[in-house]
Amino acid sequence: MSNPTPATIEDVARIAEVSIATVSRAIHTPEKVASSTRLKVNQAIAITGYTTNAMARSLRLGRSNMILVVAPDIGDPNFSNILVGLENEARARGYGILIGHTQNDAQRGLEYLKFLNSNQAAGLILFTGVLPFGHQTMTARLPPSVGVFEPVHNGGIPYVGVDDIAGARKVVDLLLAEGHEKIAFIGDSRTRLAYSRRREGFEAGMNAAGIRSENRIVMPGDGTVESGRLALEQLFMEDRVPTAFMCVNDQTAIGVLLGLNARGYNIPRDYSVTGFDDVPLAGFMSPPLTTIRQPRTAIGKRAMALLFDLLADGEPPESEILLVPDLVVRNSVGPPKTLR
Repeated sequence: MSNPTPATIEDVARIAEVSIATVSRAIHTPEKVASSTRLKVNQAIAITGYTTNAMARSLRLGRSNMILVVAPDIGDPNFSNILVGLENEARARGYGILIGHTQNDAQRGLEYLKFLNSNQAAGLILFTGVLPFGHQTMTARLPPSVGVFEPVHNGGIPYVGVDDIAGARKVVDLLLAEGHEKIAFIGDSRTRLAYSRRREGFEAGMNAAGIRSENRIVMPGDGTVESGRLALEQLFMEDRVPTAFMCVNDQTAIGVLLGLNARGYNIPRDYSVTGFDDVPLAGFMSPPLTTIRQPRTAIGKRAMALLFDLLADGEPPESEILLVPDLVVRNSVGPPKTLR
């Protein structure tokens, strides 16, 4: 049986009842095409299989129109919105996305690099903060790559993310303005550069206010709800409880809130708690969490645009692009009880 004739752009245009130019715009610059027209074109592409054939041609020519996105945890509340920005920018340039979920397994990360070796992906977006261990044996030269969400420890690759230091300064300045002096930073980490930068912002704010070292409490953590709860319990056991908890992320802050609620404390009457990231759950906690909002979709868009600069020119115009975050003030912060 002979193979079916590959679908053409003319086939797509005929089924969608639009011009060939409109099909091209819908594929390469979808933001310039009405949503109803994009829907008709996408349906026609699905019917004809045109996209699949286009990808096959690109692979035969040794090129790929796919970008590999490697993430340690696709369930992370930050991942989906960054992915939206990545995908919108990729689609606008005629590219698609492959998602590699490592589940924090270094071997999985290495396996996904096979897509790059076999020309199934043109470039790499890395959420993990580290290059896959042993990647040198997989690729003689790392392909165009950009880090997002977490600066890359060992790669020297360009990074797009939030200004962690500036965001942390906004939080600590708010707590200081409310009158807090004994503040605990929960979630210090030697392996997460983003977390260590947030600690740096905390220290800078405390230094600027002239807060003594004995009023600064720093607790380690891994960014999970459980690590926040455990840090809280340890501080109570050691009788080192501050008036405010500045948490490295919202998950940690939720753990602190749950622990304080379980002990019968009222937030913010008894203690103040802040987070970082503004994940969807933050606004639904009791009380709603004061936090730092990451411009996640914008981060994804800028990261993908930077990757395309690398694909075109080979050198990044900037080694690090940091977007300014917003302070979101809700109901989890108030003055310490001593000032009431």
